[in-house]
Amino acid sequence: MVTITNYSVRQNSEGKSFVSLELTGDIELIQSSITGRFYATAKKCQIPSTFPEEVAKTIIGKQMPGRIERVECEPYEYTVKETGEVKLLTHSYTYVPDDNPINTEQKSFSKTSTI
Repeated sequence: MVTITNYSVRQNSEGKSFVSLELTGDIELIQSSITGRFYATAKKCQIPSTFPEEVAKTIIGKQMPGRIERVECEPYEYTVKETGEVKLLTHSYTYVPDDNPINTEQKSFSKTSTI
């Protein structure tokens, strides 16, 4: 299951506004490669929607069947908010409905693609 945890209003390359929903997956326990201790985390992703902002506000907390999977993409820079550290990443995350498994051809995409 994934949960709609937030939304944001964005603009596409043509300047048109749309609402993007933030999805958060189930809690996972990951073991640190540095300390060996476990920590809890959850994968997140953004998906575009056709909802107006007023509707997006009302669906925060709604759960949907599916999962969030890691996918490879073109390299891009990511700045860690807390430290300001800039990292080069070659992956992103995407929502996959339970009834629609993605195959390897669909997993590769460009981080710079427009909606």
